[in-house]
Amino acid sequence: MKYYKITTWSLAISMFMFGVLKFVNPFKNWYSVQVTNSNLGELSYTLGILGEITVGTTLFLCLLYRPKISNKIYKWLTSVSFLAISIMMMTGIYVHLHPNVPANVLPLKIKPPYIPIFFLLIALSNFFLTITNSKIQDRKEANR
Repeated sequence: MKYYKITTWSLAISMFMFGVLKFVNPFKNWYSVQVTNSNLGELSYTLGILGEITVGTTLFLCLLYRPKISNKIYKWLTSVSFLAISIMMMTGIYVHLHPNVPANVLPLKIKPPYIPIFFLLIALSNFFLTITNSKIQDRKEANR
């Protein structure tokens, strides 16, 4: 459970900060070039920022108010958040691999998608841990 808590906090902080950083230069300019050059469309620009901030905030709230949230709602909110992060990271992998996106507008200025793959793996592992832990809790409650 320690891994889950640490990685969920890490995802919450990272996603929120990545979303907020896209409002200031040079990150704003880099993100604009990434979206434009990868042909994702103008809507992707806004959805990417809102998605990152929303997911980060949702995970923050789930972690901070865990004792006050029912297991069902917690499982649903975190699962949706982890799946949303997975979709965003798959989009990030696409952007990294797109030939029209130069390395100088990518994180750490590297073309291989190490960062989105890393976050994708964490999000997917947390998604599966959420499902597994909820099944264990459901069994415990059924045995009471």
